[in-house]
Amino acid sequence: MTTAAPAKPARRTPLARTGAPRGSAESRIVRSIGEAIADRRLPPGTKLTEESLAEAFGVSRERVRKVLLLLAQRRVVTLIPNRGAFVTKPSPKEAREVFEARRVIERAIMERLERLPRPLSDDMLEKLRGHGALEDAAERAADRKAMIRLSGQFHLLLADFAGNATLAGILTDLIDRSSLAIAAFERRSSHTCSADDHRHLIAALIGNRPGEATALMIEHLDDVERQLDLEAKTDTRIDLKAIFADEPEPA
Repeated sequence: MTTAAPAKPARRTPLARTGAPRGSAESRIVRSIGEAIADRRLPPGTKLTEESLAEAFGVSRERVRKVLLLLAQRRVVTLIPNRGAFVTKPSPKEAREVFEARRVIERAIMERLERLPRPLSDDMLEKLRGHGALEDAAERAADRKAMIRLSGQFHLLLADFAGNATLAGILTDLIDRSSLAIAAFERRSSHTCSADDHRHLIAALIGNRPGEATALMIEHLDDVERQLDLEAKTDTRIDLKAIFADEPEPA
């Protein structure tokens, strides 16, 4: 069977949304920090010192302060008076609540997708198969960073297809928060959101098997949550300058 050429993801990684004017230095820094959180380079609980970030990105501390405020508005960063900014560290209860909410939202999304006219449009088929090809390639290459990024993009791609911007917006925030929960509580041996699960979801959607895609999505989210070890972990000291050493100078 011929596989469609990989298509560009429909949306950026959830944590890469900025809230700042597109193309601005603040937008770039928010995106870089968000991606570092999403791919686990900045674990929950990491202290984000203004001085280290300003040096890492070659910007003023005032600009870093604006970035941290933007991230705090998205609940990705927690600002603690007299202590500073930290990557938000969810509690086990908060992690369970986030996955409970994702099941509600993604069930609604999948039910809308199952009601779409069949066969699916050529554009949807191309994007689904293309994204599946990207995930397969990342898995074969054992590219953990790409796998994490593509996983979030897959769920948002389905939300875009469902055609409800409100559901998609809620899911985007929930994926941000579940990324933090996974980073905080993921077991070392777990595979979390696998490309294989996504392949089965794509096949169910294309094959128009009523109810199967929705059931697979709920099972998939249940499996991701089961892989979390909801116990406190020891914080690790992070070198912010080393993480962002390769970032380009701001415009």
